[in-house]
Amino acid sequence: MRIAKLAGSLFLIALPTSGQAQDAAVRTKLAPPGTLRVGVAEAPTPGVLFVRRGADGTPQGVTVDLARDLAQSVGVPVAFTVFPNTGEITEVTNAGLIDVTFMPIDEARRQKVDFGPGYYNLESTYLVTEAAGVSDVEGVDRPGMRVVGIAGSTTLRASARTLKMTKPVPVGSVAEAIERLRSGQADALALARDQLRAVQPLVPSSRVATGSFQQTLIAVAVPKERAVALAYLDTWMNEAKRSGLVRQIFDAQGLREDVVAP
Repeated sequence: MRIAKLAGSLFLIALPTSGQAQDAAVRTKLAPPGTLRVGVAEAPTPGVLFVRRGADGTPQGVTVDLARDLAQSVGVPVAFTVFPNTGEITEVTNAGLIDVTFMPIDEARRQKVDFGPGYYNLESTYLVTEAAGVSDVEGVDRPGMRVVGIAGSTTLRASARTLKMTKPVPVGSVAEAIERLRSGQADALALARDQLRAVQPLVPSSRVATGSFQQTLIAVAVPKERAVALAYLDTWMNEAKRSGLVRQIFDAQGLREDVVAP
Protein backbone atom coordinates (compact mmCIF):
# COMPACT_ATOMS: atom_id res chain seq x y z
CA MET A 1 0.00 0.00 0.00
CA ARG A 2 2.90 2.34 0.89
CA ILE A 3 4.41 1.64 -2.55
CA ALA A 4 1.12 2.43 -4.24
CA LYS A 5 0.82 5.71 -2.31
CA LEU A 6 4.42 6.63 -3.17
CA ALA A 7 3.84 5.91 -6.84
CA GLY A 8 0.72 8.05 -6.76
CA SER A 9 2.65 10.88 -5.13
CA LEU A 10 5.40 10.71 -7.73
CA PHE A 11 2.82 10.81 -10.50
CA LEU A 12 1.26 13.93 -9.05
CA ILE A 13 4.63 15.63 -8.67
CA ALA A 14 5.50 14.86 -12.30
CA LEU A 15 2.30 16.33 -13.72
CA PRO A 16 3.23 19.19 -16.07
CA THR A 17 1.82 22.67 -15.69
CA SER A 18 -0.63 23.90 -18.32
CA GLY A 19 2.17 25.92 -19.94
CA GLN A 20 4.45 22.89 -20.07
CA ALA A 21 1.68 20.79 -21.56
CA GLN A 22 1.06 23.43 -24.21
CA ASP A 23 4.77 23.59 -25.07
CA ALA A 24 4.89 19.79 -25.34
CA ALA A 25 1.86 19.82 -27.65
CA VAL A 26 3.52 22.38 -29.91
CA ARG A 27 6.73 20.34 -30.07
CA THR A 28 4.78 17.19 -30.87
CA LYS A 29 2.78 18.80 -33.66
CA LEU A 30 5.53 20.98 -35.09
CA ALA A 31 8.34 18.43 -34.89
CA PRO A 32 6.82 14.94 -34.49
CA PRO A 33 10.17 13.06 -34.60
CA GLY A 34 11.67 15.35 -31.95
CA THR A 35 13.78 17.19 -34.54
CA LEU A 36 12.46 20.01 -36.71
CA ARG A 37 12.86 18.77 -40.29
CA VAL A 38 13.19 21.78 -42.59
CA GLY A 39 13.22 21.78 -46.39
CA VAL A 40 15.15 24.51 -48.21
CA ALA A 41 15.76 25.19 -51.91
CA GLU A 42 19.26 25.69 -53.34
CA ALA A 43 20.53 28.06 -56.03
CA PRO A 44 24.00 29.20 -57.17
CA THR A 45 23.22 32.59 -55.61
CA PRO A 46 21.19 32.99 -52.38
CA GLY A 47 18.22 35.30 -51.87
CA VAL A 48 15.19 35.76 -49.67
CA LEU A 49 14.13 32.19 -50.52
CA PHE A 50 17.01 30.22 -52.02
CA VAL A 51 20.06 29.12 -50.02
CA ARG A 52 23.64 28.31 -50.88
CA ARG A 53 25.97 25.71 -49.42
CA GLY A 54 28.92 26.75 -47.27
CA ALA A 55 32.43 25.35 -47.56
CA ASP A 56 31.43 22.50 -45.26
CA GLY A 57 28.32 21.71 -47.31
CA THR A 58 25.79 23.10 -44.84
CA PRO A 59 23.05 25.36 -46.21
CA GLN A 60 23.23 29.11 -45.55
CA GLY A 61 20.64 31.79 -46.14
CA VAL A 62 17.54 33.57 -44.94
CA THR A 63 15.36 30.48 -44.59
CA VAL A 64 18.11 28.64 -42.68
CA ASP A 65 18.44 31.49 -40.18
CA LEU A 66 14.66 31.69 -39.77
CA ALA A 67 14.39 27.94 -39.20
CA ARG A 68 17.18 27.97 -36.61
CA ASP A 69 15.37 30.66 -34.64
CA LEU A 70 12.11 28.71 -34.88
CA ALA A 71 13.72 25.50 -33.61
CA GLN A 72 15.35 27.36 -30.74
CA SER A 73 12.05 28.95 -29.75
CA VAL A 74 10.38 25.53 -29.59
CA GLY A 75 13.35 23.85 -27.91
CA VAL A 76 14.18 21.18 -30.48
CA PRO A 77 17.17 20.49 -32.75
CA VAL A 78 16.87 21.30 -36.44
CA ALA A 79 17.85 19.24 -39.51
CA PHE A 80 17.93 20.63 -43.05
CA THR A 81 17.29 18.84 -46.32
CA VAL A 82 18.33 20.74 -49.45
CA PHE A 83 16.25 20.43 -52.62
CA PRO A 84 16.80 21.78 -56.15
CA ASN A 85 13.39 23.48 -56.24
CA THR A 86 10.34 24.30 -54.14
CA GLY A 87 8.15 21.99 -56.23
CA GLU A 88 9.91 18.97 -54.73
CA ILE A 89 9.69 20.49 -51.26
CA THR A 90 5.93 20.87 -51.67
CA GLU A 91 5.53 17.17 -52.38
CA VAL A 92 7.65 15.91 -49.47
CA THR A 93 5.96 18.36 -47.10
CA ASN A 94 2.59 17.13 -48.26
CA ALA A 95 3.79 13.59 -47.50
CA GLY A 96 4.76 14.60 -43.96
CA LEU A 97 8.50 14.06 -44.49
CA ILE A 98 9.27 17.75 -43.91
CA ASP A 99 7.82 19.63 -40.94
CA VAL A 100 8.45 23.25 -41.94
CA THR A 101 9.47 25.04 -45.09
CA PHE A 102 9.28 28.45 -46.75
CA MET A 103 7.88 29.02 -50.25
CA PRO A 104 5.80 31.34 -52.43
CA ILE A 105 2.05 30.97 -52.04
CA ASP A 106 -0.28 29.95 -54.86
CA GLU A 107 -3.56 28.09 -55.07
CA ALA A 108 -2.00 24.86 -56.35
CA ARG A 109 0.17 24.69 -53.24
CA ARG A 110 -2.71 25.50 -50.89
CA GLN A 111 -4.13 22.10 -51.83
CA LYS A 112 -1.04 20.35 -50.46
CA VAL A 113 0.32 22.46 -47.58
CA ASP A 114 -0.96 25.03 -45.12
CA PHE A 115 0.59 28.50 -45.08
CA GLY A 116 1.35 30.74 -42.15
CA PRO A 117 2.32 34.42 -42.36
CA GLY A 118 4.46 35.70 -45.21
CA TYR A 119 7.76 37.54 -44.76
CA TYR A 120 8.45 38.84 -48.27
CA ASN A 121 6.38 40.18 -51.17
CA LEU A 122 7.65 38.34 -54.23
CA GLU A 123 7.46 39.76 -57.76
CA SER A 124 8.16 37.53 -60.75
CA THR A 125 9.62 38.65 -64.05
CA TYR A 126 12.12 37.44 -66.67
CA LEU A 127 15.86 37.47 -67.17
CA VAL A 128 16.39 37.82 -70.91
CA THR A 129 19.54 37.26 -72.94
CA GLU A 130 21.03 39.91 -75.20
CA ALA A 131 20.21 37.75 -78.22
CA ALA A 132 16.54 37.73 -77.27
CA GLY A 133 16.35 41.43 -78.06
CA VAL A 134 13.56 42.28 -75.61
CA SER A 135 13.44 44.52 -72.56
CA ASP A 136 10.03 44.02 -70.97
CA VAL A 137 7.63 41.27 -69.95
CA GLU A 138 5.37 41.90 -72.94
CA GLY A 139 8.28 41.33 -75.32
CA VAL A 140 8.84 37.83 -73.96
CA ASP A 141 5.40 36.74 -75.13
CA ARG A 142 6.06 36.05 -78.79
CA PRO A 143 6.29 32.95 -80.98
CA GLY A 144 9.62 31.18 -80.90
CA MET A 145 10.73 32.66 -77.57
CA ARG A 146 12.35 29.91 -75.51
CA VAL A 147 11.35 30.48 -71.89
CA VAL A 148 12.45 28.30 -68.98
CA GLY A 149 11.21 28.17 -65.38
CA ILE A 150 11.87 26.09 -62.30
CA ALA A 151 9.81 22.89 -62.20
CA GLY A 152 6.91 22.93 -59.76
CA SER A 153 7.33 26.61 -58.90
CA THR A 154 4.63 29.23 -58.52
CA THR A 155 6.57 31.38 -60.98
CA LEU A 156 6.50 28.69 -63.67
CA ARG A 157 2.75 28.24 -63.22
CA ALA A 158 2.15 32.00 -63.37
CA SER A 159 4.32 32.30 -66.47
CA ALA A 160 2.37 29.51 -68.16
CA ARG A 161 -0.93 31.24 -67.32
CA THR A 162 0.12 34.62 -68.66
CA LEU A 163 2.11 33.71 -71.78
CA LYS A 164 -0.15 33.35 -74.83
CA MET A 165 2.24 33.07 -77.78
CA THR A 166 4.77 30.69 -76.20
CA LYS A 167 5.04 28.35 -73.22
CA PRO A 168 7.72 28.00 -70.55
CA VAL A 169 9.71 24.77 -70.29
CA PRO A 170 10.36 23.39 -66.79
CA VAL A 171 13.94 22.73 -65.67
CA GLY A 172 15.08 21.09 -62.47
CA SER A 173 17.03 23.89 -60.83
CA VAL A 174 18.19 27.50 -61.07
CA ALA A 175 21.66 26.25 -61.97
CA GLU A 176 20.29 24.32 -64.95
CA ALA A 177 18.31 27.35 -66.09
CA ILE A 178 21.41 29.55 -65.96
CA GLU A 179 23.36 27.02 -68.02
CA ARG A 180 20.64 27.00 -70.69
CA LEU A 181 20.77 30.78 -70.95
CA ARG A 182 24.57 30.83 -71.09
CA SER A 183 24.74 28.12 -73.76
CA GLY A 184 22.10 29.71 -75.98
CA GLN A 185 19.49 26.99 -75.35
CA ALA A 186 17.03 29.46 -73.79
CA ASP A 187 16.11 33.12 -74.26
CA ALA A 188 14.40 33.96 -70.97
CA LEU A 189 14.19 32.70 -67.40
CA ALA A 190 11.05 33.17 -65.29
CA LEU A 191 12.07 33.81 -61.67
CA ALA A 192 11.56 36.15 -58.73
CA ARG A 193 13.01 39.61 -59.28
CA ASP A 194 15.11 39.51 -56.10
CA GLN A 195 16.75 36.29 -57.23
CA LEU A 196 17.33 37.58 -60.75
CA ARG A 197 19.41 40.46 -59.42
CA ALA A 198 21.91 37.90 -58.17
CA VAL A 199 21.63 35.62 -61.21
CA GLN A 200 22.10 38.35 -63.84
CA PRO A 201 25.90 38.66 -63.45
CA LEU A 202 26.19 34.93 -64.19
CA VAL A 203 24.65 35.43 -67.65
CA PRO A 204 26.79 37.96 -69.56
CA SER A 205 24.91 40.83 -71.27
CA SER A 206 21.55 39.67 -69.89
CA ARG A 207 18.97 42.05 -68.43
CA VAL A 208 16.07 41.84 -66.00
CA ALA A 209 12.88 42.63 -67.90
CA THR A 210 10.77 45.58 -66.80
CA GLY A 211 7.28 44.77 -65.57
CA SER A 212 6.09 41.62 -63.84
CA PHE A 213 3.60 38.80 -64.28
CA GLN A 214 3.10 37.67 -60.66
CA GLN A 215 2.97 39.11 -57.16
CA THR A 216 2.63 36.83 -54.14
CA LEU A 217 4.04 36.19 -50.66
CA ILE A 218 6.88 33.95 -49.56
CA ALA A 219 5.55 32.34 -46.38
CA VAL A 220 6.21 29.63 -43.83
CA ALA A 221 4.40 26.36 -44.62
CA VAL A 222 3.61 23.08 -42.87
CA PRO A 223 1.88 19.80 -43.80
CA LYS A 224 -1.91 19.73 -43.76
CA GLU A 225 -3.81 18.98 -40.53
CA ARG A 226 -1.31 20.58 -38.15
CA ALA A 227 -3.46 23.34 -36.68
CA VAL A 228 -1.48 23.58 -33.41
CA ALA A 229 1.78 23.98 -35.32
CA LEU A 230 0.25 26.55 -37.65
CA ALA A 231 -1.06 28.62 -34.73
CA TYR A 232 2.41 28.64 -33.17
CA LEU A 233 4.01 29.65 -36.47
CA ASP A 234 1.57 32.52 -36.83
CA THR A 235 2.67 33.96 -33.48
CA TRP A 236 6.36 33.22 -34.08
CA MET A 237 6.59 34.78 -37.55
CA ASN A 238 4.64 37.89 -36.64
CA GLU A 239 6.88 38.41 -33.62
CA ALA A 240 9.99 37.82 -35.77
CA LYS A 241 8.84 40.62 -38.05
CA ARG A 242 7.71 42.94 -35.24
CA SER A 243 10.97 42.55 -33.30
CA GLY A 244 13.13 43.27 -36.32
CA LEU A 245 14.61 39.75 -36.47
CA VAL A 246 13.63 39.18 -40.11
CA ARG A 247 15.12 42.57 -41.02
CA GLN A 248 18.35 41.64 -39.24
CA ILE A 249 18.51 38.33 -41.10
CA PHE A 250 17.97 40.07 -44.46
CA ASP A 251 20.72 42.57 -43.67
CA ALA A 252 23.15 39.87 -42.51
CA GLN A 253 22.61 38.06 -45.82
CA GLY A 254 23.34 41.24 -47.81
CA LEU A 255 19.70 41.82 -48.76
CA ARG A 256 19.43 45.39 -47.47
CA GLU A 257 17.31 46.63 -50.36
CA ASP A 258 14.67 43.93 -49.90
CA VAL A 259 11.66 44.96 -47.81
CA VAL A 260 10.15 42.70 -45.15
CA ALA A 261 6.44 42.10 -45.71
CA PRO A 262 4.16 43.89 -43.21
